[in-house]
Amino acid sequence: MTPQAAVTNTQEDYLRSTLDDILESLEDDSESDEESARQLNLKTALNNELSPGEARLKRIIDDLHPGDIAYILEALPVSARLKIWNLVAPDQDGPVLLEVTDAVRETLIAVMDRSELLCATEQLGTDEIADLAPDLPDDVIHDVLVALNDQNRRQLESVLASDENSVAALMDFNMLTIPEDTTLRAVLRFLRIRGSLPEHTDKLFVVDDDSVLKGVLSLKRLILGNPDRLVSDVMATDVVCFQLMDDAHEVARAFERYDLVTAPVVNEKHELQGRIRVDAIVDVIRRHSDEEQLAEAGLREDEDIFSSVWKSARNRWFWLAINLITAFVSTRVIGLFEDTIVRIVALASLMPIVAGMGGNTGNQTSMMLVRSLAMGLITTNNVRRLIFKEILISILNGMLWGSILGALAYGLYRDPQLGLVMAGATLINLVVAAVMGLIIPLTRHRMGLDPAMGTSVLLTAMTDGMGFLIFLGLASVVL
Repeated sequence: MTPQAAVTNTQEDYLRSTLDDILESLEDDSESDEESARQLNLKTALNNELSPGEARLKRIIDDLHPGDIAYILEALPVSARLKIWNLVAPDQDGPVLLEVTDAVRETLIAVMDRSELLCATEQLGTDEIADLAPDLPDDVIHDVLVALNDQNRRQLESVLASDENSVAALMDFNMLTIPEDTTLRAVLRFLRIRGSLPEHTDKLFVVDDDSVLKGVLSLKRLILGNPDRLVSDVMATDVVCFQLMDDAHEVARAFERYDLVTAPVVNEKHELQGRIRVDAIVDVIRRHSDEEQLAEAGLREDEDIFSSVWKSARNRWFWLAINLITAFVSTRVIGLFEDTIVRIVALASLMPIVAGMGGNTGNQTSMMLVRSLAMGLITTNNVRRLIFKEILISILNGMLWGSILGALAYGLYRDPQLGLVMAGATLINLVVAAVMGLIIPLTRHRMGLDPAMGTSVLLTAMTDGMGFLIFLGLASVVL
């Protein structure tokens, strides 16, 4: 195990242990005598003090990072979550709200009054307020805008008006700019006088008098370079930069490709507007990964695991209804061949194998395609080649595994015709499954829909129905 992995595991173990402590404390607190609890609550209200159990919980919470507090809150039922939320220090409210999922954030904001929400936003930067804005009441947003200075107000309004998946909605305005006609010594003196650097600062942005980006000066070059040299002599001019309307997922791929920590954002005139930080990109990648995994099963990305039964059930109804309809269609396909199944009972035990092999092949193909679409690797020029390749793979797999299954069927039932049916049905169904695994996500992508949403549900239904139809149809003809 690498040192980094050991640190990660240690942190995960610590968080789980902390969560167990909190759950145990909450359970002990809930088992206290009701009359004592009433008296204690009255004392707490009058003296503004905490009970011993609450004080212990608060000490635990106060030692945690906002991200760890968010993890704890997401892992608690709603009633316990709100109790812990009331113990979070006011100066941590804003950072914690940024870290929790959208669904959990809704439950926390719902119990906060106007003054608490304003206090929470005061601790945040303009770009961070923009992240919370969709969940904040309109009157709070108005008060926040009024409290900002003119520059920050314009920045926040521009972010709120941008597409949430664009660079403009993710960029950070807290950055350092320097002129190109100054010396490294002067820049170092400026930084010492300033006394601090914005988070994730790995480079300074070099601009002219009109804020046009001329290049970047890395901290490495600044520190190791000759102090008497001009910035223009040592700055890098081949800068990876992004436009305001660039798609966040494409930017995430660029960050991975070029190993970026920060990158400048410019407008159409190449004027510096802000920067993109790697932590924002990590959030984009995590959110997209979570959404994709849930979408494959037909779930919305904003479900809280501890939300009400009614809300969670409604969230899952649509694709369950689709699954019910397609399952009913599959049973009707089987019903068409009842006479054949009655005459040859072996078919009943063999046909799920054909459908299962098709489902697995289709899922492999669709997962590969959805990932490629997400990475922007699929174009009109290569999609035909991809389809041709996947069909060839399915034919090869169908011939191999069809032969194996045909031989097994013959060995079990000593019927060469049944073995032939098994082999042929496996080959045909694997080809059909691969085609469906391509068509379903490609069609949804072409329609502007999420190619991952419900693909697994639709694909399973198609491969099951087609698998039964192909297998039983061949059996009716051959046997």
